[in-house]
Amino acid sequence: MKRIVFAALIAAFSLLTAQADDVMKKNADGTYVVNTTTLAKEVKGYMGATPLEIHIQKNKVVKIVPLKNQETPKYFARIKKLLLNQWEGLKVSKAADAKIDGVTGATFSSDAVKENVKRGLQYYKQHK
Repeated sequence: MKRIVFAALIAAFSLLTAQADDVMKKNADGTYVVNTTTLAKEVKGYMGATPLEIHIQKNKVVKIVPLKNQETPKYFARIKKLLLNQWEGLKVSKAADAKIDGVTGATFSSDAVKENVKRGLQYYKQHK
């Protein structure tokens, strides 16, 4: 019985560690990459979740990369072009509080992306 409990505890710890590693990684060049897939899984755009990877180097946002989602490609292309680059070059503290306008015609998706960025930057600040 003790072996089963011990094995279950080890499995649970391994799962928690794996999930934490899935959220933020540090690359060899010092860039942190925050994945919002699990941080904002309940945040929905027009057609569902809008997970992102936020790349941070020297405490500045380098780029934001959208991950696979179910948003309408035509509208999400506008978000990629007009919205995601607005955080680039900002210090994390300013980026987290930045008032970024959404993309007209893609309001739900824009709001979801902004919330993903907010949560990703908060996670970075708390866990760096």
